[in-house]
Amino acid sequence: MTTTERRVAVPVIAYLLAGSSLVVLSCLLGWWIFSRGDEPFAVDTAWNALMGEWWRPVITGFAHFMDFVGGGWFGVLLVPIAGAVALIVLRRPWAAAYFLAAEAVSAAGVQVLKHLFGRVRPEDILVLSDYGSYPSGHVANAATIAVAATVIFPRLWVAIVGAAWVLLMAFSRTYLHAHWLSDTLGGALIGAGAALLVAAAFALPMAREGSAVAARAAG
Repeated sequence: MTTTERRVAVPVIAYLLAGSSLVVLSCLLGWWIFSRGDEPFAVDTAWNALMGEWWRPVITGFAHFMDFVGGGWFGVLLVPIAGAVALIVLRRPWAAAYFLAAEAVSAAGVQVLKHLFGRVRPEDILVLSDYGSYPSGHVANAATIAVAATVIFPRLWVAIVGAAWVLLMAFSRTYLHAHWLSDTLGGALIGAGAALLVAAAFALPMAREGSAVAARAAG
């Protein structure tokens, strides 16, 4: 076993354990919601009512902006492709492949859960959305980007910015009544879990790539 292989062995195990745990939790939460029928949790109805009371033109404009950048062709296609291109420019092709794979696995997982549980969205929804309220695809996408960015660039500020992005996306989805609060939790779980599971598969080549980039910078 090489030095690099020994160095990534522990992170790979951590990625697998954490990622699988988050995915399982998202499935369990979905099953709990499904077992309740169309009845939302008390916290869901309370938060949904609170979002209605907070209506402000500026916040509404921000929420619609987040709706655009976090989903549809922009969030699902353009953002992953742009991120991969940026990583390739930085001479990180394995990181680019990881980013694209994580986004694809996350999106697929979201659709599986949506069609498996088929939760009804809030009646006062303010935007057009696809089938299934659980989990939030926008939040899942945000969580995948946040975790993947932290895996590729393991810096505290990257993790903080990523966490803030996920929270803002969750807020915007519930503010627009596109999701119940528990939908956003489920989205964060499946999105982060998918990013960590895929990271385990790409950890070794990305570590070698990172070492090569560092060596070129030092030389």
